[in-house]
Amino acid sequence: MVRVIRGFPERQRAAAARLYWEAFGGKLDTVLGPENRALVFLTRALRADHCFSALDDDGTLIGIAGFKSPEGSFAGGSRSDMRAAYGRFGTGWRGFVLWLLSHEVDNHRFLIDGIAVTRAARGQGVGTALLDALCTEAQRRGYGSIRLEVIDSNWRARALYERQGFIATRVEPMGPLRHLFGFSSATTMVRPLA
Repeated sequence: MVRVIRGFPERQRAAAARLYWEAFGGKLDTVLGPENRALVFLTRALRADHCFSALDDDGTLIGIAGFKSPEGSFAGGSRSDMRAAYGRFGTGWRGFVLWLLSHEVDNHRFLIDGIAVTRAARGQGVGTALLDALCTEAQRRGYGSIRLEVIDSNWRARALYERQGFIATRVEPMGPLRHLFGFSSATTMVRPLA
């Protein structure tokens, strides 16, 4: 049984950071690595007010889904969060590269800022439950549609999004950034909210 809650229990902040890194470390390692520093940054940066969590019967974190809003994003963090993990020089170039990757706030569509499910819980409806919570939040905030980006190599996530009614609207080539992030393009997918 999966229970979806707003935010995450503060005692599970480190687990949330680890889960996020497990899901996105492959594409973010060149910029946010090494792992130990990335976990310092993420543990500080993750915003419980910009996510939903999936917990199992024991209350263990098995999934997390973040979103962006005009007030911030789930995993964006601040310069001081970044400086605590990477120092002054490391913060400068990392901040710039991450800004190039994702600096947009869409005022017309609700933006998803990452969904991660533990390996053991995949295929059990956790991702669907988190997407449902995000759609409900988007409707509560008055949005008519919800949007996400999925990388070209994440076929499993794309299949889930398509089953949930998301439609590909644009493919954005990464250009030279593909060497930093390890993927060639990102597809924008949108789901209307009825």
